[in-house]
Amino acid sequence: MSEETKTQKLAGSDARAEAFVTARRSGAGIDAYPGDLPASLDEAYAIQDAAIALWPTAIAGWKVGRITGDYETKLGHDRLVGPVFEEFFHRNSGDVLALPVYVDGFAAVEGEVTAVISKDVPAGKTDFTTEDALEYIGALHFGVELASSPFKGINDFGPLVTISDFGNNRGLIIGREITDWRDMNLSDWTFETFVNEQSVGRATPEGIPGGPVESVRYLLENTAKRGLPLKAGMMVLTGAVTGVHEAFAGDSASVTLAGEEISLRLTEA
Repeated sequence: MSEETKTQKLAGSDARAEAFVTARRSGAGIDAYPGDLPASLDEAYAIQDAAIALWPTAIAGWKVGRITGDYETKLGHDRLVGPVFEEFFHRNSGDVLALPVYVDGFAAVEGEVTAVISKDVPAGKTDFTTEDALEYIGALHFGVELASSPFKGINDFGPLVTISDFGNNRGLIIGREITDWRDMNLSDWTFETFVNEQSVGRATPEGIPGGPVESVRYLLENTAKRGLPLKAGMMVLTGAVTGVHEAFAGDSASVTLAGEEISLRLTEA
């Protein structure tokens, strides 16, 4: 894509989407939300869609996060989603991964069950049951989300703002496959998260309503209705198991599950 074409696309986009994409690509921070706060789910996802259209690389997967409390009641949804672009996908090799975050923004590390989609969603299908979701899950893996946004207040203004900036995603790290997952209880999957070698959370996916399968079902519907149906091979972060643990450039972090460890060192974007 030529620089002229990029400029034309930026000029025709939502100004909020333009601001987030420009900041993310340059590594700059954003002190204040760049425009009017989104007032509805439709508006928040319209901003996200405009930003996706401006991003130069393809979507490799998605993250699903929680909406809780009064926001869940007001919006009528308990989840939000955001894209994971191909350059932000990593496989756990056992070595410490040096991954950049926005030093003047927000960053967090989250241990998550990660689903791999087994087949393309056909055009026109926009409603999905739990049984459908199970058919679209080819495998479940141990994984980690690296959340980061150039806007430091990304979590201070509610889920609509989070949605508008790619759902606050900056990375997906996938670990080993969880074998025989269809026959296992979520209570058997104990994640523990460490920041600077201090344990900051220990939990199982039981705390996420409907677990990983409901997150995939929700994502199937959300993306299909937006004209972005899931494709075979896409990966899905299904929700923070031990919580959202803030970290900063220069920090170390790790997440463990059943003897495997995913280790990170956060660097400056």
